[in-house]
Amino acid sequence: MGLQKLLFVQAGIAGLFLSVLITACQDSVPDPAESKPLEVVAYTIEAQDTPVSFEFVGKTASSRRVEIRSRVEGFLEKRHYTEGEFVENGDLLFEMDRKPFEAKLQASKAELAQQQARAATAKINLNRARPLVKKKAVAQKELDDAQGTYRTAAAAVEVAQANVVQAELNLGYTMIASPVSGLSSFATQREGAFIGKGADPLTYVAQVDPMWIEFSVSENQLLKQRENEKSGLLKLPEDDGYEVEVVLADGSVYPHKGKITFADASLSEETGTFLIRAEVANPQTLLRPGQFVRAWIKGAVRPKAVLVPKRAVQQGPKGSFIWVINKEDKAEFRPITVGNWYQDQWFVDEGLNDGETVVVEGAQKVRAGAALTIAQPTEAAAAKDPS
Repeated sequence: MGLQKLLFVQAGIAGLFLSVLITACQDSVPDPAESKPLEVVAYTIEAQDTPVSFEFVGKTASSRRVEIRSRVEGFLEKRHYTEGEFVENGDLLFEMDRKPFEAKLQASKAELAQQQARAATAKINLNRARPLVKKKAVAQKELDDAQGTYRTAAAAVEVAQANVVQAELNLGYTMIASPVSGLSSFATQREGAFIGKGADPLTYVAQVDPMWIEFSVSENQLLKQRENEKSGLLKLPEDDGYEVEVVLADGSVYPHKGKITFADASLSEETGTFLIRAEVANPQTLLRPGQFVRAWIKGAVRPKAVLVPKRAVQQGPKGSFIWVINKEDKAEFRPITVGNWYQDQWFVDEGLNDGETVVVEGAQKVRAGAALTIAQPTEAAAAKDPS
């Protein structure tokens, strides 16, 4: 009986100790409602008209690429330009052997002189026959024959004159000059080669000022733009007055802005895109044909756009979301639909309104319903924030 009583007393003491321990643990757990508010950096939404840019991959092309061909047959005598160098309009590029063409011109001039002499004789005979016919000293047939002979001689003179002009042109064609200012290519023929009809071009000259920037717009992009314009999400510039900014392969911005000058009317069946062409000035020839560049098309505006810093947007299993600070200074979970980027911000298509405040920094510790206090942004945060 003494042993049972001892065990009962020990059990009572253990139960009392356990009860005290549980009470102490409960007292040590803080009440969430009484916990200290979390400090976060916040951003207040201000809807405003915001410029919108569209980025495309483009390729430079010469605004005028001219093939240099020989207009006459003959032997190539000399090349006057340095391959690959810039040539001016009118610069001599090639020279053909002139001697056969000079001889042809001389023969044509001699033929012209002969025909002019015949025409002069025919005119004298005609003038002599006219008064004799009036006096009936000769028959009318002789006057008709004299008139026919003169007209034939006059026509022969015109043919001879045309032959002289053609011979002069052919002689001039032996001096092959550049019709544009631009960059020259390599020569396909060397001195001494015979250049016949239908021969390949001797070279080509590519005009590089202005330069073309060609890029393609897909059918889906075009339809999306029209839908956004119709719904009021996008306002396009008047008269399609877009500005084109060119970014080079090294990331540098080309100093001259361009404008769109051509849009293909039909969709390419091979690529499913529309060809768009912009034109930019290139006075220093920084751009060369065939370069790949990025073309930023500017001029459109998104009216009363809602923007939020990128670092405020988080990704969950169901998409993008942010933490909104409600009127009670508590965190509210808010799913959103984001659009394109703008500098360091996202366009928000759905889920956020003008005037609302969102958590920018410290969102990792935030939970729904948690009390929040807004701290002043640090210098680094303020510098990154485009607002």
